[in-house]
Amino acid sequence: MLVNMKSVLEYAGQKQCCIGAFDTPNLEILMAVLNAAEKRKEPVIIQHAQLHEPEMPIHVIGPIMVRMAQEADVPVCVMLDHGEDLDYVKKALDLGFSAVMFDGSSRPYEENVRLTRETVRLAGQYGASVEAEIGVVTGHEGKVFEVTSVEEAYTDPELAADFVKATGIDALAASVGTVHGFYATKPKLDFGRIETIREMTGVPLVMHGGSGISVEDTQHAIRCGIRKINYFSYMSNAGVKGVQKLLAEKEVKYFHDLANAAIRAMEEDVLQAMAMFALE
Repeated sequence: MLVNMKSVLEYAGQKQCCIGAFDTPNLEILMAVLNAAEKRKEPVIIQHAQLHEPEMPIHVIGPIMVRMAQEADVPVCVMLDHGEDLDYVKKALDLGFSAVMFDGSSRPYEENVRLTRETVRLAGQYGASVEAEIGVVTGHEGKVFEVTSVEEAYTDPELAADFVKATGIDALAASVGTVHGFYATKPKLDFGRIETIREMTGVPLVMHGGSGISVEDTQHAIRCGIRKINYFSYMSNAGVKGVQKLLAEKEVKYFHDLANAAIRAMEEDVLQAMAMFALE
């Protein structure tokens, strides 16, 4: 069942848990995520990030995502992750995406506000939800990013409150100590900042860079107000390990055997992540 982001985040608020948002740049990852969500009978968010356009164009994978969401037995939000320009945002909306994220966090504040407001206006014409970002979550999905300190990128709570009020977004991605990609050092989450931003903005908070965070820290962040966690790198890497394991066990002659091994391994990783997000 295709739904928008606002509805699944309302579910998370009622349950006092978190919804997993998984980037699905190819069919194997998409199948793994939806298989896991249906096994757990829980809502899920599937995403396509603009930076994954070279791996899989949105005009190819987007319609597949929308159709599989419509046919799923659980509520599924199809979302654009880290949309970098309004033309790409509109492309996602025209394809039937039910939520979009405009990421203007690297732009000057006033420009971020202006473009985010335009995104909210545009998405409203399609009945779609909007996420935006204030502060900078460093790194990129799919790339190794070494970090020793992210304190300068932390989201300022007062600025976040002004941003939400000025734009009318449905959810806010806040920088609270995570990075995209793989961690070279142990991340240090600012739980007090999460609570303050949640109180001052009044909207659901999103934590990007959810892979690689300990279960304890992830669940502490959820209890502080995180309602959506983006998760990709470690799930994708689980697929690599699934293929490596199969190749170590026997000779493989057909590619689909490798693909199926990756799907099974990623599905198991997603099941574990969803259990963690449900505070189990």
